[in-house]
Amino acid sequence: MKEERSTPWKTENWFVSPWNYVDEVRKDFSPPKRVKIHDVTLRDGEQQAGIIFTKDEKIRIAEKLAELGVHRIEAGMPAVSRNDEAAIREIVKRKLPSEIFCFCRCVVSDVALAADCGVNGIVIEIPSSAHLIEKGYKWPLEKAIDLSIKATAYAKELGLYTVFFTIDATRSDLDWLLNLVQQVATEGHMDAFTLVDTFGVLCPQAATYFTNRVRERISKPLEIHFHSDFGLGVANTINAVMAGGEVIHSTVLGIGERSGNTPMEETVMALLTMYGIDVGIDYGKLNEVSQLVRNLAGVQIPSCRPFIGDGAYTIESGIVTGWYKNAYEDHPTTLYPVRPQFVGRDDPKIVMGKKSGIDNIWVWASRLGISINDSEALELVQEVKSKSYELKRVITEEEFCELAGQVKNRRCSQ
Repeated sequence: MKEERSTPWKTENWFVSPWNYVDEVRKDFSPPKRVKIHDVTLRDGEQQAGIIFTKDEKIRIAEKLAELGVHRIEAGMPAVSRNDEAAIREIVKRKLPSEIFCFCRCVVSDVALAADCGVNGIVIEIPSSAHLIEKGYKWPLEKAIDLSIKATAYAKELGLYTVFFTIDATRSDLDWLLNLVQQVATEGHMDAFTLVDTFGVLCPQAATYFTNRVRERISKPLEIHFHSDFGLGVANTINAVMAGGEVIHSTVLGIGERSGNTPMEETVMALLTMYGIDVGIDYGKLNEVSQLVRNLAGVQIPSCRPFIGDGAYTIESGIVTGWYKNAYEDHPTTLYPVRPQFVGRDDPKIVMGKKSGIDNIWVWASRLGISINDSEALELVQEVKSKSYELKRVITEEEFCELAGQVKNRRCSQ
């Protein structure tokens, strides 16, 4: 994708604030030369309560993610079930352009199974906060360290790219965490380290701090795996990228355990338009992929979700409909910060309801072939508002036509 960069905040496809690009805002940014997407929909996304992807559904999603241009697909955790293992093996056989990874516990047998599945690499987890190890796992701290060293060293023997993943890192003592990571990197093996906010408890400033502190001690590529328990997954992930994080772990729709993972759609669009970082995916396929996952997962999302919500490009307000009439055809980003077609959506949809105005009337009357004059249009606005209020929803075309007919009949009888 190529866009005019002389005004990176305003192109034919988006229009955001120029303040995002002033030197005072950007002076402390140190992003990597390239940012990759590591999709965890098929593993961490499926951990959302009630979501189950069959083997065939996982394959369909993986193929769509590859079409989207996702760099890595975390296809599941083979040790979880035979169905997951079978799905991972089949996805590997498809030889997709994306790298295929899987998730492992710090257990040698998990690593061996992953290698047998033929994946390119593994994300290997270990609890990394003392309270979780002692209270959640009921392990001595030394066990966590010993398991990590043995499993990662074995992964190196098998030629697997190994991403070390420290569960609950952000509620850990940071020095203890970094000592653990350095010991594993020295005595075991680690190709990359993941910044993990398992419970979504970082604030954006702390995400920057976390990334900077790790970079001071760990000379490995950094990956970012943040959750959204406080709705900060996108902001935290972006802050970590701007501090040097290279790989974003995200899910389609932001599905995941509890309040979900960092959503891919909002993250990549914010990076592109507000920070000038193009992750290299096909943005026009975002809605196609999101709709597939939504259907197969059986989940509902708010209609106002950015870019992918059913109502993200729907207009009821009379004022905004006026803007649409005046500006959308020639200047679509005057109305929407991102042109709908850029993310795979159709033109905005004008609906009729309590907040509608005279411009909505003219748009609908023209589309439906209804001939009305100015006085009738003004009366019809009030009828529409009353009907919508009574029904507690927007009205249908049939209801609009009926109201228009009633107005015209009253006018004729006067």
